[in-house]
Amino acid sequence: MSVPPGKLALPELAEMKRRGQKIVMVTAYDAPGARFAEDAGIDVILVGDTAAMVMLGYEGTTVPVTMDEMLFLTRTVARAARRPIVVADMPFGSYQVSDESAVTNAVRFVKEARADVVKLEGAGASLSRIRAIVDAGIPVMGHIGLTPQSATMLGGFKTQGRTAEKALKLVEDARALEAAGCFSIVLEAVPSPVAARITEAVSVPTIGIGAGPSCDGQVLVYHDLLGLSEGHLPRFVKRYANLSREIRDALEAYAADVRSGTFPSAEYAYEMDEEERAAFEATVRS
Repeated sequence: MSVPPGKLALPELAEMKRRGQKIVMVTAYDAPGARFAEDAGIDVILVGDTAAMVMLGYEGTTVPVTMDEMLFLTRTVARAARRPIVVADMPFGSYQVSDESAVTNAVRFVKEARADVVKLEGAGASLSRIRAIVDAGIPVMGHIGLTPQSATMLGGFKTQGRTAEKALKLVEDARALEAAGCFSIVLEAVPSPVAARITEAVSVPTIGIGAGPSCDGQVLVYHDLLGLSEGHLPRFVKRYANLSREIRDALEAYAADVRSGTFPSAEYAYEMDEEERAAFEATVRS
């Protein structure tokens, strides 16, 4: 795949790992969010299936979001993102059935939505899907640890790899993902010592979310870090703003101004030439 001028190339991520330069990744789901990320110098934008919860109103699960919804969201982000690598999160059901359907849907993300790469959850059965997609010429980001699409099988949204046996399995899974062709691996809700060993064990960059400081990069959900999400948040989320309060205050002030008649005042209204107004009024009266 060719890289447009100004676009961050995938090999640069590997070089950042080699240099010890941290990779910055954030989710985004629309053009304004992508532009803000672009302006902030973000390296990678993930159009995450977390859109199910933060954009589409589903509670506590990413599973219901559809291919069509993810294609639409990815397309809007890709239009606005120039430098960042745009990662399309393949939703539940888009790659689990077969290698063939996985490749077909990955191609749709690249061809129709203009994503640069796709992301799949898990190892195991996903390994053949990853190999097939990579063989089709589409780069793949892996994802292990807490994999939200299979959270029910994992016993809920819980930290993974807390025992020595399960931690070792995560290291093995990471190596398998690298061998299958993944250019990077997301580690979610993994104890810091385990994530550190995984990061040492693979040559591709690791991106942590609740996986401690030793990963090669970090990702957070846009709505979480900006304080747009409300209610319980995972321990690993750091809020950098409280925009939900600011938005609510602004809307309440707007509603009060409309109801009191103070908005719109003259400064927010359009006037017309007095002669034209007089002619208009005369015409209306007649």
